[in-house]
Amino acid sequence: MGTKVRRPSHAGSWYTDNPKQLSEELEGWLQSCGLTKSSDVRGVIAPTRVFLLGPSHHYYTPKCALTTATVYKTPIGDLPIDLEVTEELKATGKFELMDIRVDEAEHSMEMHLPYLAKVFEGHQVKIVPILVGAVSAENEAMYGQILAKYVDDSNNFFSISSDFCHWGSRFNYMHYDKKHGPIYKSIEALDKMGMDIIETGDPDSFKQYLLEYDNTICGRHPISVFLHMLRNCSTKIKIKFLRYEQSSQCKSNRDSSVSYASAAAKTDDSSSS
Repeated sequence: MGTKVRRPSHAGSWYTDNPKQLSEELEGWLQSCGLTKSSDVRGVIAPTRVFLLGPSHHYYTPKCALTTATVYKTPIGDLPIDLEVTEELKATGKFELMDIRVDEAEHSMEMHLPYLAKVFEGHQVKIVPILVGAVSAENEAMYGQILAKYVDDSNNFFSISSDFCHWGSRFNYMHYDKKHGPIYKSIEALDKMGMDIIETGDPDSFKQYLLEYDNTICGRHPISVFLHMLRNCSTKIKIKFLRYEQSSQCKSNRDSSVSYASAAAKTDDSSSS
């Protein structure tokens, strides 16, 4: 099989395509999060494989789709696809393949790639990109069962792409509970409710929350699949949200904003004590 490259199609518009500038920006952002490099560190256990789950913004599919590329390019280095695992998933018959044009049109996973290239710089890491379509609740559970075994392998790392509430008339979503005060506080309360439910690790409660409030979380399906993966794996994993931001503070119906939340899923040591 020859090399088939997915170009960094959003570089130069969504983020800089200048390698030096991008590297410096990432360095700064990672340092501001408290991830400082230490000369005391003499060894590192790094994953050799990263699973990327992202929502589909432009292409409709009721399934999950695998890439046909062999390498994902970024301005600061290439990330090879783990062809062995991709073939293994393809063999289940439950995944479709996405055309390279569909792959390059989608930004959800690409926005994670420069971070992965930077964080795992100097380590041989391969990626397994999975585009998660408009998957039914039953199929979210099914994909969670298929992927659960990979959670139990400590060589694997998972990156789930999502933002949170898209509020405003342009997003056709204007849920507002006045008891929280200004609109942006209502949005925050709505998002925090969802974040708290995600932290419980219960995909059914998350599904109920979405049915009740219809919060415009882009990565609702990738998050749900991940929660089912954690439910079906043997390793005890705990999700903890680390940061929450809004692109702007909505105070009137003319305003709009997008919320962003980041979380880490870690092995829960307390369960074994």
